[in-house]
Amino acid sequence: MTNANLDCSLLSVAEMTAADALAVEAGVRSLDLMEKAGRAVAVAILDRWPVGRAAVLCGPGNNGGDGYVVARLLADAGWDVRLGSLTGTDALLGDAAINANRWNREAEPFTPELIAGCDVIVDAIFGAGLSRALDGVALDMVAAMNASAIPVAAVDMPCGIDGDSGQVLGAAPKAQLTVTFFRKKPGHLLFPGRLHCGELLLADIGIPETVLQSIAPELAENLPTLWASRLPWPGYDDHKYTRGHLLICGGAEMTGAARLAARGARRMGAGMVSIAALEEAVPVYRAGDPGVVVCALNAKTTFDSLLGQRRVSAALVGPGNGNGLATRQNVIAALRSQMPTVIDAEGLSAFEDAPEDLFAWIKGPCVLTPHEGEFARLFPDLDGGRLQCARAAARRSGAVVVLKGADTVIAEPGGRALINANAPAILATAGSGDVLAGMIAALLAQGMDALDAAAAAVWLHGAAAQKFGSPVGLIAEDLPDQLPLLLAELANEHT
Repeated sequence: MTNANLDCSLLSVAEMTAADALAVEAGVRSLDLMEKAGRAVAVAILDRWPVGRAAVLCGPGNNGGDGYVVARLLADAGWDVRLGSLTGTDALLGDAAINANRWNREAEPFTPELIAGCDVIVDAIFGAGLSRALDGVALDMVAAMNASAIPVAAVDMPCGIDGDSGQVLGAAPKAQLTVTFFRKKPGHLLFPGRLHCGELLLADIGIPETVLQSIAPELAENLPTLWASRLPWPGYDDHKYTRGHLLICGGAEMTGAARLAARGARRMGAGMVSIAALEEAVPVYRAGDPGVVVCALNAKTTFDSLLGQRRVSAALVGPGNGNGLATRQNVIAALRSQMPTVIDAEGLSAFEDAPEDLFAWIKGPCVLTPHEGEFARLFPDLDGGRLQCARAAARRSGAVVVLKGADTVIAEPGGRALINANAPAILATAGSGDVLAGMIAALLAQGMDALDAAAAAVWLHGAAAQKFGSPVGLIAEDLPDQLPLLLAELANEHT
């Protein structure tokens, strides 16, 4: 059993079903898959809790069949096991029926009394494939589980969590442990599902890795194994321009936003960072970091004209820019140049009344970085889970979309998507998004592909907050200074 895999693909519920079927076609007995799944759960329980009393709650399908295996193995290990079947053993089919017979004891009524006095509850009711809200006795049981202080170990997915979206279907238990198989599912990483999973273990149950070739999943957990080998490490023949020149559009009032983006970009390796701002704001910018070039915008020097100068290789528009016509014009200028561009904050909000105008200009590499409010204003008709919405937004806009949040989703127009799961809660602080925008733009300036640049920056952003090392007190200015050590660690591991 392992918590990590070199292949970080995520499988939808349908794709996991296909993986099971392909394994059987390849000669793996489905009964063996169920036995190994149940054994993985039982071993995880034995590793974490002393021998005691367990209530195993079994549903009508293969998830319930896994539960019968768990019950048998825990009993063999000396546990006092009570088992309740949601539908009764006579209704079970296939491998689940075989393992119900192997249990060789009576299943008890599926009522809340079943869990009274237990030390651990095993949730093998529905797993990830549930497609409707819980009701009836299943809903009553979940309410009783949540009202108790008894630890819950979930098989595959806490019942009531949609495996594809992470949404709660009526109700769901808060598990202390979830054991899933072969590959994680989106619902394990997306909120609120992630909060219900507790500790997540990934178990190898004998499905051949080769089945992934047939499934060709387009979703993965955002981890360095996906992109670290393509990070733009400097060479001896590099100079500041070959390391990328990023041009940032700076606002006249909220000057801190562009300055934070610039610092994030420089720590991310950009060889040169320039901020272009109106003349009245230039003294503020020039009083900041001395390594940032500051350009004054006026009637003769426009943002448009600067895009073609000094070997600019990427642009960032939006942080602190204000929600007005000038911001719209600067966004259009950057997109018209077809150079790699990040559009963030007010660069997005400036088009909230005409988002199609924004999308029409996207012809070159482009990353949009909306939080939920900005996303809703740009894509007011998109509804559903975050993964579904981000993918639809990427297709519509023609850009890589970074839908920011604790479970940031990164999607590109062709359908590939990543879910990021390393961001701690302390990232919810003013300016952290500006730093992220600068980091993405810096990687674009250095020639990285838009999806890779967004994925790398988002993961490093979360890792920087983790490395800060305190549950409180992080401010946006702390993030860039964590990057050199993080990058050094990645260089040692992946080069």
